[in-house]
Amino acid sequence: MQAIRSSLRTRAAASATTARSFSSSPAHSVARIIITGRLAAEPEISATSTGQDVIKYAVGTSYGPKDNRQTSWFRVASFQPEGPGRDYLLNLPKGTLVYVEGDASMRVYDDAEGKKTSNLSIVQRTLEVLKRPNPTNGDETQ
Repeated sequence: MQAIRSSLRTRAAASATTARSFSSSPAHSVARIIITGRLAAEPEISATSTGQDVIKYAVGTSYGPKDNRQTSWFRVASFQPEGPGRDYLLNLPKGTLVYVEGDASMRVYDDAEGKKTSNLSIVQRTLEVLKRPNPTNGDETQ
């Protein structure tokens, strides 16, 4: 019996020292964000300073009691290559309910007045449309 206990202790000690036994790669820091909300406007495409196309859009999420709802707005960037995925994203209408997963990072910069300002930067990894807005009955003003 003593031999079995000794063997179990040795195995338990060996397994406790084996960190990340499921992976041989080094650990990396990850900052991910998940947002479920409605598009503030149709996504727009522009170019970065290096000439790379970027699709930008904002997602609004509401919280709080019904009599005092508040909305947080999140700006998201997507570097979707040309093709059907990009066309799909660019044709989503304002008010579309979306689920977005993205990489999050904080950017610190000096604003026009010279004050340090921080900004949450979100780069889209995945986007799923949960619900499209109801079509209007032609009561949009032009």
